[in-house]
Amino acid sequence: MARRTTGVFAISVAADMVSMQVQNLRVYERRGLLEPDRTPGGTRLYSEADIDRLHRIRTLLEEGLNLVGIGRVLALEAEVERLRGEVARLRRRRGEDQPRQT
Repeated sequence: MARRTTGVFAISVAADMVSMQVQNLRVYERRGLLEPDRTPGGTRLYSEADIDRLHRIRTLLEEGLNLVGIGRVLALEAEVERLRGEVARLRRRRGEDQPRQT
């Protein structure tokens, strides 16, 4: 999994991969929507996870959200994933591999 989150793509390559302008990626970073790795010299390096996040940002932009709204959606999606992981961990701890039927 670390491989997926390790920055390997330069900003120009990442921008090409998601069909965005380089300056947009810089804006998204300034707004806190993503945080690429940096080399010791300060060069941005984007991971596969960053590329996926940029695709998600583009989709949300196409749906009419502004950058503040996108930030909120991304935060809520991350929280949902964290909570799902916590629920799965608690179920494993209790020996419940499958959700209960109610």
